[in-house]
Amino acid sequence: MITYEDFKKVEMKVGEIKEVEVVEGSDKLLKLKVDFGLKQTSGEVCSPEQILSTESVLGEERDVRQILSGIRKFFEDINVLVGQKVPFVINLEPRKMMGLESQGMILAVNDDEGNFSLLEVDRKIKNGSSVS
Repeated sequence: MITYEDFKKVEMKVGEIKEVEVVEGSDKLLKLKVDFGLKQTSGEVCSPEQILSTESVLGEERDVRQILSGIRKFFEDINVLVGQKVPFVINLEPRKMMGLESQGMILAVNDDEGNFSLLEVDRKIKNGSSVS
């Protein structure tokens, strides 16, 4: 068991999958490019249009991360993942897999009968929103 204080250390945020590709040499791994919204580098407030944009705004950069996940076998067409908003753990120590760095972990459900599901988030939720 972990304590509530330990659990509070886990940072989960909503990310939008922008790109997906098969990791060469692996039959399990997919490489996801995930947008977690604007990085907070100043105290300026952004408009809703700026937050939804994938471009940098007024010197602000988007928090886009590469995340590797062993979910390839669950998707006949991996392109169905593009555009999905899913919760991710984003404060894990980066991990190397197949020579690539993963900067987080996608949250999904896989039961003992082989059923699999991503934990999808409503489209209206902003990228980078905290999961609690």
